[in-house]
Amino acid sequence: MSTDVNQTVLINIDELQVGMFVQLDMGWLAHPFPMSRFRISSEEQIQTLRGLGLTNIRYLPAKSMVQPAAAPVSEPSGADASAQDILLEQPEQPEQPEQPEQPEQPEQPEQPEQPEQPEQPGEENFRHAAMVYEDVIRQLGAAPLPAREQAQALVASNVAQLLAQPASAVRLLVGGLGQGMAAHAVNVMVLALLLGKALGMEAEPLLSLGMAALLHDMGKADLPLHIAEPGARLAPADLESYRSHVGLSVEHGQRMGLHSDILIAMAQHHEMADGSGFPLRLLAEDLGRYGQILALVNCFDRLSNPLHGVLALTPHEAVSQLFAAHKSRFDTAVLGTFVRMMGVYPPGSLVQLTDGRYALVVKVDPAQPLNPCVVLYDPGVLRVQAPDLDLASQPGLGIRRSLKPGQLPRGALDYLLPQQRACYFFERAAQVADVEARS
Repeated sequence: MSTDVNQTVLINIDELQVGMFVQLDMGWLAHPFPMSRFRISSEEQIQTLRGLGLTNIRYLPAKSMVQPAAAPVSEPSGADASAQDILLEQPEQPEQPEQPEQPEQPEQPEQPEQPEQPEQPGEENFRHAAMVYEDVIRQLGAAPLPAREQAQALVASNVAQLLAQPASAVRLLVGGLGQGMAAHAVNVMVLALLLGKALGMEAEPLLSLGMAALLHDMGKADLPLHIAEPGARLAPADLESYRSHVGLSVEHGQRMGLHSDILIAMAQHHEMADGSGFPLRLLAEDLGRYGQILALVNCFDRLSNPLHGVLALTPHEAVSQLFAAHKSRFDTAVLGTFVRMMGVYPPGSLVQLTDGRYALVVKVDPAQPLNPCVVLYDPGVLRVQAPDLDLASQPGLGIRRSLKPGQLPRGALDYLLPQQRACYFFERAAQVADVEARS
């Protein structure tokens, strides 16, 4: 058996464990993960993999942190190989016997290893926050007060980091950063803190807002996974159960001893200014500022990272829909500030530039909302080495239009790897960094 780091072994889907590096033998659009080769980081990812209907799956022993408990499934060979297994094996066959092909092999691990590149500190911060959130959820029943302290420490750290920056840009994270409740909770916390700061909030209110944003969905831990994170539209009874997570989250917050302002915001994260929300169908005058922010950010994340089997919108489409179709649901000042913060083409948007090239928006500076930083589709440059192109520094070059994934050539789509889940973090705005560097 080859010792190549790219050597795969076929195992039963039930043998999956956190820490295994797996390879999905299916098209990118046929699964919800940002890459087809990645290391499993949570039980939620395992449940998602099992939900794909696979019987067997490939894993890479050399890149895995654990090994399967059972013997691997026999690899197809000769007359014993089924037609399906032969088709799955074909892309890897040239790599094993043909030694001259070995110089090309480093390109293959570099593409899937992209999330592990250290260039983006935000990825490490996001992963840490997601791990803390999962620890908090595990402690809810037995140790609510330590859980609160852990959550407070995380939020306080992020608030301090955010306030230390005179101006902050919104950055798209390209790593495999999770698919479930933890990723949603951290995304909402990050965007809520950015929006709160943009609205002029100081440290203390940002701490309360951040706590409400991080913990707004913790009641889902009491629900079955197929209801808490549904992949299809729910029946009326299950939908009622799903909506109960709001009250369950508040009850957990009460046991944790959270301040009333935090509890109220958590209770309002599905309420809308026009009375169309739940559970109380409150109107604009009944909503607090924290609740207004939380409801908007939560709605944006669910438009671009949806539940209930709903088709995901691109971040550009999500912002456009919030502003054009759902304007009456949100406070005017909060919505306007959010649109300016995210830009016309939020991070994660696929675009075509005025010179015809395809690109992925990766960072938006509020001072230059129409000229974000992008990564260009350039097959002559490895994706992990592709630099950010700041359109604000390129006179005469701009964005012609936003695109859906299906509008890109397949090669461009595979190269740019737009996220099925758009995850965000904040970083110092480029203009501020440039001024400081010159001073």
